[in-house]
Amino acid sequence: MKAKKKTSGFPQTLQDAIKYFADEDRALDFMKAIRWPDGTVKCPACGSTDVSFLSTRRIWKCKNAHEKRQFSVKVGTVLEDSPIGLDKWLCGFWLIANAKNGISSYELHRSIGVTQKTAWFMLHRIRLSMQDGSVEKMKGAVEADETFIGGLRANMHKNKREQRKATGSTGMTPVMGLLERNSPDRHSRVRLKVVKNTRKGELQSQVREHVEKGSEVFTDQHLSYMGLSDEYAHQLIDHSECYVKGRVHTNGLENFWALLKRGIHGTYVNVEPFHLFRYLDEQAFRFNERKDNDSGRFVKVVSRIMGKGLRYAKLIGKDGEGLPKPSWATAWMIDDIRFGYQS
Repeated sequence: MKAKKKTSGFPQTLQDAIKYFADEDRALDFMKAIRWPDGTVKCPACGSTDVSFLSTRRIWKCKNAHEKRQFSVKVGTVLEDSPIGLDKWLCGFWLIANAKNGISSYELHRSIGVTQKTAWFMLHRIRLSMQDGSVEKMKGAVEADETFIGGLRANMHKNKREQRKATGSTGMTPVMGLLERNSPDRHSRVRLKVVKNTRKGELQSQVREHVEKGSEVFTDQHLSYMGLSDEYAHQLIDHSECYVKGRVHTNGLENFWALLKRGIHGTYVNVEPFHLFRYLDEQAFRFNERKDNDSGRFVKVVSRIMGKGLRYAKLIGKDGEGLPKPSWATAWMIDDIRFGYQS
């Protein structure tokens, strides 16, 4: 879904956006164009276009008889059931879409005047909008690599070291990355996923799922990549000898890993494995849309809000699915704070 951004005077900077969306009518009109791009407001419950606008509350009411006849522009989006005004939501979208290293919940709460807990929830819902969801396979020249996110045992507090009994990178979270190099059609793009391990079955299944057969695949000497040559033009680079041999290298992904870790360690400080995939979606979006301007990235993120929802109970692992470790549900580290059930 693409929203029209050629509105007269549409903001190009954060300052412009703050002024522009401070007008409630403008903010509502913009969200209507996102929610109903054909210009016809439809009831999300029954699909009827026979609705009336309640101007005093800025919501609509369906004239058909059924439950939940009244609805707002937020219904059916990541903003559903949020009491936060559109002006603050849209400024939050602008900030996270265009902050190269991300924005912490503390910074957002100071910037738009909400509590830190609310800002944290808002940021995760915006990250949900950043999910690509594309099933299009990568092709051409593709780099594959993996990295680990988390702290080394040597840097842990003594109590954590004793609890985890971990050494080196053990206990860190493995992340698989695929990078499709520049082509005449478009610039390079990445796709990321938190994986269970870095064994052959896990890594190769990701390559085969997301890369078109017959493509060139460049990896390092990791044994888990051996065997890809049955479907791909697989070439290896031995990092013990050199890092580049003509077109054979994984430097594109290595550069991306540096950007990712700079954002995580510099802005968020500590990210729990349970939430890591959301931060990967955020960084991948900004990388893939880096050639666009601030206004363009903002519109693209907001355009992806439809059909997605995130409840607070699910976010903190209290929806029945649960977190991997029960203790995480009562206290975990986010944005360098102990974030639990504090006000």
